Amino acid sequence: MLIQRVLTALVLLPMLLAAVWFLEPPALYAVFCVAGLLAMWEWAGLMGAPASTTTGRAVVVAICAVALLVAWFFRQHAVWVLAAALLWWLYVLLALLRGYPENFQHARPQASAMLGFGLLMVVPTMLGLWVLHAMPEGALRVLFLFFLVFAADTGAYFAGRRYGRRKLAPSISPGKTVEGLCGGLGLSAVWTLLAGPFVFGLQTPLAVLPLLGLCLLVAGFSVVGDLCESLFKRAAGIKDSGRILPGHGGMLDRVDSVLAAAPTMALGLIVLKI
Repeated sequence: MLIQRVLTALVLLPMLLAAVWFLEPPALYAVFCVAGLLAMWEWAGLMGAPASTTTGRAVVVAICAVALLVAWFFRQHAVWVLAAALLWWLYVLLALLRGYPENFQHARPQASAMLGFGLLMVVPTMLGLWVLHAMPEGALRVLFLFFLVFAADTGAYFAGRRYGRRKLAPSISPGKTVEGLCGGLGLSAVWTLLAGPFVFGLQTPLAVLPLLGLCLLVAGFSVVGDLCESLFKRAAGIKDSGRILPGHGGMLDRVDSVLAAAPTMALGLIVLKI
């Protein structure tokens, strides 16, 4: 399993870096949309019948494709889509995660609601990545975001293994701990302080503080994205969303943290004017 994970990463990482660095924003949006549609195919599998059938999944993916196309034509108003995504992730944090499993035992979301949930996760993410890439030094900003999410995940893993005692969300993801969360936020802060001034052209320590606050928020929301997918997988009784990435599971398993992080980061940079 570990060898599969490493080999898959060695193949995908150079492709991702090359796409971010060399493609123009419209082309990169199209590439990211392909990943988003694959994730939406897997999300349909969590929705239950009839969406989980092959025909149902195709319909869900087609609806998402139309939504992504509409979002592209109205990309100049992306801030409203990003704001809607932020409200969605706040709802996930305050209502879905905090209320699980009682909220699902009382009334599990219907397929129509699940479709809306999926669109709120995928469409703003792809638009948020386009917004980041279209900014000055956009390729660096997108890569900064990816490594920020990686830092949050890596710091949480090692801090959780070494110091983890208190469960963060035992009914959703028993392996996650409060200490792991703190470790992830700590490594995210280190990454921001080291790379942030260079990527965003910040000249003074005081100018880095708003970016640091934003990045800690983004790192925290990346955990919310991870827990959100874990919640819906647990409710559906499955371990992985798919098998498209050997050793890693499905596309949704790999992008769950980015789904919450990307729109939050893009909106934050717009608001802070960084």
